[in-house]
Amino acid sequence: MDMILEYICVFITGGIICLIGQFLIDKTKLTAARILVIFVVMGVILTAIGVYEPIVKFGKAGATVPISGFGYLLANGVKEAVDEMGFLGIFVGGVKACSAGIAAAITFGFLASLCSKPTIK
Repeated sequence: MDMILEYICVFITGGIICLIGQFLIDKTKLTAARILVIFVVMGVILTAIGVYEPIVKFGKAGATVPISGFGYLLANGVKEAVDEMGFLGIFVGGVKACSAGIAAAITFGFLASLCSKPTIK
């Protein structure tokens, strides 16, 4: 029963984040790239003010898998690196925390490009 409740929490959290994104797509003239940037920046801001951590504890993967979770990961990486290295941590922490995800995105993007057939539009 606990696992089912956890799945429901993940679904609700991810669904609300997707609902906000869909609302922005339908009701504003923002491009997809601007919406993506808004989500990343909001993830960083909400983490900095302490709001995103309780959302992650409640929704787990429903809060960390969407792109706002990338902002959360960046902010936590910077916070830890600043505690460890001082001012230099501002520049190192975010990249260090997200390096596995960035490497995976590049690798799988490359593999997908090998399987696709490019055409000129």
